[in-house]
Amino acid sequence: MAKHAGVSVATVSRILSGTYPSAPATRGKVMRAVRELDYVANAHARGLAGASSSSVAIIVNSVISPHYAAVAQGVQTQAALEGRLCIVGTTGGDPERELATIQLMREEHADAVILVGNVVADDAYRERMGEYARALALAGSQLVLCGRPPLGADVPAIVVEYDNTGGAYAITSHLLSAGHQRILFLGRRDGYSTPKSRIAGYRAALAAYHVPGDPALEVAGTMERHEGYRMVRERLDAGPRDFTAIFAGNDLIAAGARQALRERGLRIPDDVSMVGFDDLPPAADIDLTTVHVPHEELGRTAVRLALERERGRTGAAEHVLLGTHIVVRDSVRPNLP
Repeated sequence: MAKHAGVSVATVSRILSGTYPSAPATRGKVMRAVRELDYVANAHARGLAGASSSSVAIIVNSVISPHYAAVAQGVQTQAALEGRLCIVGTTGGDPERELATIQLMREEHADAVILVGNVVADDAYRERMGEYARALALAGSQLVLCGRPPLGADVPAIVVEYDNTGGAYAITSHLLSAGHQRILFLGRRDGYSTPKSRIAGYRAALAAYHVPGDPALEVAGTMERHEGYRMVRERLDAGPRDFTAIFAGNDLIAAGARQALRERGLRIPDDVSMVGFDDLPPAADIDLTTVHVPHEELGRTAVRLALERERGRTGAAEHVLLGTHIVVRDSVRPNLP
């Protein structure tokens, strides 16, 4: 490492431990050598030689979001049953921060590293994540993709998904069977895996019912409450209402959309029908028909499968798809001619 960077062993040690006030050029050379040599600092060798971490790591966008919190709870519950410590890392949705956090968890020798949720799964991401999956496997750890698409058959990663597309198809069909054809989809986000699969189910249901898809009814936005409010408010400001129902990309979007509708004197479901996705707070509070996602079971299954692989159990599953289903409440009314 030191030879590769062109500095002394002591300099490398002090930079990696954070105790060396190095010049940017010196630090840059050392960190470039870290990447090129795929170096992993062994935290246990510095004071706990031979010790096992007995830990499971979960990496999420945020611990504030109900979706991620519920999955993390499932990971924590199963990890405790397995006698493992649960380590939580957050990324804020930053791919670079996610990759850096994986590296940190690798240094801690976590038995499994579980990545949760929405991601831009472009070629660069898949290539780099594949490298980390292989490095984790060589270190005796296991990468688990939870609620994410697979990276490819040659990547040593477990995949635990839920049926996003099937759930979106079912909830859109629920609206269509009630006579709604002008269905506003809130939360299109091109390139992101979760919105992509949900809008695919929405489009497939329209096609199955022979209802022409209208790109103008697919509104771009992130999966946050204030975005639901913004999307509906802007839509209503643009002219006469051209939709009878709303499919909110998740329940937080639905809550914001509901607020914007109420400010314009529009009632759910009397004036506008609305459905969501996730079945987490605030869905029950606003009586929202939505798609139930087995969040805690996702987390528990991710831990269980990773540790089965660690124990060398033959026949352990590598790709699991959990089902979703509609929870019918009082937010949809028939659209009568």
